[in-house]
Amino acid sequence: MSQETVYAIASGKGGVGKTTTTVNLGTALAQAGERVAIVDADLGMANLAGFVSLSADSTTLHDVLADDAPLEDATYEITDNILAVPSGTGLSEYADISPEGLRDVVSELREEFDYVFLDVGAGISHETVLPLGLADTVILLSTPEPAAVHDAKKTLELTERSGGDVAGLVLTRTHPDSDVSHDEIAARLETPLLATVPEDPAARESVYAGTPLVVYSSEGPAATAYRRLAAQLVGIKVPEPATQTATEGDTTGSEDDTDEADDTDETDAPADSSEADDAAGGDSSDDDEDEPATAEPATGESGSREAAHDDVSSAITEAESDT
Repeated sequence: MSQETVYAIASGKGGVGKTTTTVNLGTALAQAGERVAIVDADLGMANLAGFVSLSADSTTLHDVLADDAPLEDATYEITDNILAVPSGTGLSEYADISPEGLRDVVSELREEFDYVFLDVGAGISHETVLPLGLADTVILLSTPEPAAVHDAKKTLELTERSGGDVAGLVLTRTHPDSDVSHDEIAARLETPLLATVPEDPAARESVYAGTPLVVYSSEGPAATAYRRLAAQLVGIKVPEPATQTATEGDTTGSEDDTDEADDTDETDAPADSSEADDAAGGDSSDDDEDEPATAEPATGESGSREAAHDDVSSAITEAESDT
């Protein structure tokens, strides 16, 4: 099993699928029986709050970082084996926090959970750079678009300056008929290509269904890519859907190990979950009627607050307003 347990999901540009990747990698490992925590480390622009249908007085990571509440009060159970620590959504809450407190948060979660995923904000700021050095390793995310790749290079450099380590690159929204070589993009960034996540119409559908892609379309190419990436990262077996054949949906891109994952450039064309970023993020103001009513979450058996089942319906929609 991998000795790395804390992963930062980062990119230089918003809208490339950081939150989708965080949620689906975490869910895939939870399905394998691992205890997983996902943390909204984007302290300025909260992405995971929709998972727990926060009310105005709900406890969030901002309260923890302001020394107003213990971490357990800001931890919400999403479903079996996976919990979320959302950030607050108010500017006044953000003004009161001390980002340095994230060190203690990560340390505490590391002791309690098998794996921790940090959903890192885009851009260059102290609170953006800090998680890059706190994680055991950073998963660099980008689409094949030149602007996204350019910004990914900046994130890679920031990670190195913060003392962090980059595990490799995950390319989202890939197309089989593209004339862009994914291996060349990784070579340009001087980092391994971990996987490619192809375009998949189910990604948009899963947003509005309120279910992680690995659950909503478990046999789809993008879901398969996320599931196999999760297995590759931590070195464990992640269950395949019962009806899926051994060769169906082989979508993770790896130039060195075709037995474990095939490069999706030549095999699949569905949309990765980051399509949901554009779908929801570009028009989030029109989705109010789809958001669940704010209510205090119930308390689960583990002592963490438990999100209602319907909360997930706005979780990815709200989370994917990654700008």
